[in-house]
Amino acid sequence: MNKKIKTISPSDVSQPELHSYLLSAVAPRPICFASTVDKDGNVNLSPFSFFNVFSSNPPVLIFSPARSGRDGSMKHTHQNVLEVPEVVINIVNYPMVEQMSLASTAYDKGVNEFEKAGFTQVKSDVVSPPRVGEAPVALECTVTQVIPLADAPGAGNLVLARVERMHIQEEYLDAEGQLDTQRLDLIGRMGGSWYTRSSGDSLFEIPKPLRTKGIGVDNLPKVVVESTVLTGNNLGRLGNLERLPSPQAIADIQKDTEVISILEVSDNHWLKEKAHELAKKWIETNRANDALALLLSLG
Repeated sequence: MNKKIKTISPSDVSQPELHSYLLSAVAPRPICFASTVDKDGNVNLSPFSFFNVFSSNPPVLIFSPARSGRDGSMKHTHQNVLEVPEVVINIVNYPMVEQMSLASTAYDKGVNEFEKAGFTQVKSDVVSPPRVGEAPVALECTVTQVIPLADAPGAGNLVLARVERMHIQEEYLDAEGQLDTQRLDLIGRMGGSWYTRSSGDSLFEIPKPLRTKGIGVDNLPKVVVESTVLTGNNLGRLGNLERLPSPQAIADIQKDTEVISILEVSDNHWLKEKAHELAKKWIETNRANDALALLLSLG
């Protein structure tokens, strides 16, 4: 591997430059659209992409409002959860992404971003901050801890939020009552002004090796691992198989019409090339077992 590498030490670049590298590299990131209130009851609504779920028992989400990269000042959300340790984390999908972006504007303290962005303010059940009526999912949380990482410009502050209530719009549930990923149409944050949309061709499934143990790439035959056609992703899918194909499966695959048309060719190099291309196509259309049987039939 002779690729040129740019190596960076955080202390050798400015905070804004390091911030840009980190946010472009660590992506996509889910968006925490956080509604909070201060001690006087003023509502604030702001998005944060330093966010994820970290536990289901207890149910805990963590997001991090960073200090201003210019002057180190605290975000209104940060101030609010210190005064009133409650937050509603609203999940963002594509139909509301432009309004969400508008709410990220650095309005003065006391300005209600629900009104500025045109969102519906819905009273929560157990916490003071309202939830966003347009959000596909809203999670009412109590803040159990705020952990400052530093007091310098760009420093994060980890807000540990325990989920007390979930509100799910039923149009986003499937027949089994579970959230439907394709219907949700969620948004992820990238670097700069870029976002990504979790829908259509950008969604794909990979069998999860939870109850079984794949054979691993290290146990694939040399003819497979050294293929000039198969990608690392292709090898990963083959390595996720539980076992190598049986002799019968290898014999049966040679009866496939696409395989027969390849085997009829006498040019050995062309045959192997086309066989690997066919195997690649099969892997990418969920026929990994057949693909491996085909490759093993080459000897």
